Amino acid sequence: MSTSQRFDRGHTDDLMSFLAASPSPYHAVANTAERLEKAGFRQVCETDAWDGTTGGKYVLRGGAIVAWYVPEGAAPHTPFRIVGAHTDSPNLRVKPLPDTGAHGWRQVAVEIYGGPLMNSWLDRDLGLAGRLTLRDGSTRLVNVDRPLLRVPQLAIHLDRQVSAEGLKLDKQRHLQPVWGLGDDVRDGDLIAFLEAEAGLTAGEVTGWDLMTHSVEPPAYLGRDRELMAGPRMDNLLSVHAAAAALTAVTAGTPELPYIPVLAAFDHEENGSQSDTGADGPLLGGVLERSVFARGGSYEDRARAFAGTVCLSSDTGHAVHPNYAERHDPTHHPRAGGGPILKVNVNNRYATDGSGRAVWVAACEKAGVPFQSFVSNNSMPCGTTIGPITAARHGIRTVDIGVAILSMHSARELCAADDPFLLANALVAFLEG
Repeated sequence: MSTSQRFDRGHTDDLMSFLAASPSPYHAVANTAERLEKAGFRQVCETDAWDGTTGGKYVLRGGAIVAWYVPEGAAPHTPFRIVGAHTDSPNLRVKPLPDTGAHGWRQVAVEIYGGPLMNSWLDRDLGLAGRLTLRDGSTRLVNVDRPLLRVPQLAIHLDRQVSAEGLKLDKQRHLQPVWGLGDDVRDGDLIAFLEAEAGLTAGEVTGWDLMTHSVEPPAYLGRDRELMAGPRMDNLLSVHAAAAALTAVTAGTPELPYIPVLAAFDHEENGSQSDTGADGPLLGGVLERSVFARGGSYEDRARAFAGTVCLSSDTGHAVHPNYAERHDPTHHPRAGGGPILKVNVNNRYATDGSGRAVWVAACEKAGVPFQSFVSNNSMPCGTTIGPITAARHGIRTVDIGVAILSMHSARELCAADDPFLLANALVAFLEG
């Protein structure tokens, strides 16, 4: 793809379809893999021996995917250009004993995953999706994408102070959703229901990783439809943009100075410490095996990593018009102003001056405007997979993303044009 080509609003239309079809990390990686397959990539198994052939390949592990493209003539020490992201989002996840209830209501026992804006899950029609593990060890994706659950808020007549003092939610007592009526709460009812939904026989499911999602579809809004609202933008917006960029730069038989990589991890929202998280061995193992499969030595691996750059792409904070004092007074990223470069001198973001130069070069090549983000000194700064990736693999990493509002809500908000501006910048970065 030449740098004169651009994504258009069709990219955002496609993002909305991707968000709607990806209610869990497992669905997100399956949908990403399907897009890669259509672009000519092929899946490789971690338990098989890998060869050094050229072309696009990818590895799936749970809710994570790593994809890379080896161009013709790539040497074992050829550096990588990586776009990193994460597939998980804060939500309510089903407990090991899911069936509960009280006072004539049948409920589902849930645990809080990550740091959601808990009030955003109240009085919202919820579906249920995730992964079922069967007795033979295989897995099956399930997605009940219709109103099934609801977390009802207490009526104001029973909480007269809520408007003056604010809503106070106890994570254990106040967020268990209802899904029916009855006093007979039997173990296995929810899983039996999901077995039927997935076309499985009773008792076939022995394990599950299930989570709630809002069934309200993504939508444009605003007078000129210049805004987009939807679930899980943090961080499927970046996964989608990275997949679009990777398939764009590898179309045909491109001559690339780097090996372009997409790395989308799970469990970022709770620290990344898992076999599918950024703090696990997945990315390093894939990159090393790619070097060795092309006949490389440890010296080649060291040379490749030394020349590698990773863009850690995750959503960030647009300045909120109702809370502008919460933001840094001289850094006000605006929705619609292009992607953001995230900086924190205490290394909550991995960007430094040399990384900024890489990002500037990519944006200038793509003709994409960008903005800078730093936190207000009085506000604790969040973090990303960026510092983890830099420290674990010793590769230069730059934190970037798209500015949004309502981060960690069940439904977030961004400018409709920013996702494809990000994708264009990622194309230029991966092209080198």
